[in-house]
Amino acid sequence: MIYKVGERLFAVILFILLLPVLTILYIVVRLDSSGPFLFRQRRIGKNKKPFAIYKIRTMKKGADRLRKSLLKQNEADGPVFKIRNDPRFTRVGKFLSHSALDETPQLINIIRGEMALIGPRPLPPSEAKQVPKKYDARFSVLPGMTSLWVAKGAHQLTFTEWMEADMTYIKNHSLRWDVYILWKTLLTVGRQVLYTSR
Repeated sequence: MIYKVGERLFAVILFILLLPVLTILYIVVRLDSSGPFLFRQRRIGKNKKPFAIYKIRTMKKGADRLRKSLLKQNEADGPVFKIRNDPRFTRVGKFLSHSALDETPQLINIIRGEMALIGPRPLPPSEAKQVPKKYDARFSVLPGMTSLWVAKGAHQLTFTEWMEADMTYIKNHSLRWDVYILWKTLLTVGRQVLYTSR
């Protein structure tokens, strides 16, 4: 309990520190394309309770309607839909997504107690209901802003490897694990930023 209170306090401090960055991103996103700055999407959290996740909008208007036409280009296996160079990205959206800057508003979800800094990434309802029962333990903890899956290189893992990474984290959860995952996430995101900037 003390750990979670400290985590939420850390999220408040980090959010305040990032306000200048978020202000700049707000201006850039609004100038780049029409639409809101923040994007809200329904996700499944702890105990399979739905909640609204916050992200910086990275896609053009009508992105959800275009998803069906892009299903054949899906690069992920299992029930997950992911395209690394998704044509629905706005000009700055691709950079925001690959640098994980679009995830920063999820600090609000942490402050609200809906998410944690580290934990299984929350899935949309359509994908969550297709997760095999043997991985149900991933819904027994708060979903995370980052996870062992992200730290290992999300785009390099299969769906099964992703689920197994979540199980490994849940079984071995500790402060040391969290520090390790945060550090590995920063390294992974750094490499993605360099790759996207080329």
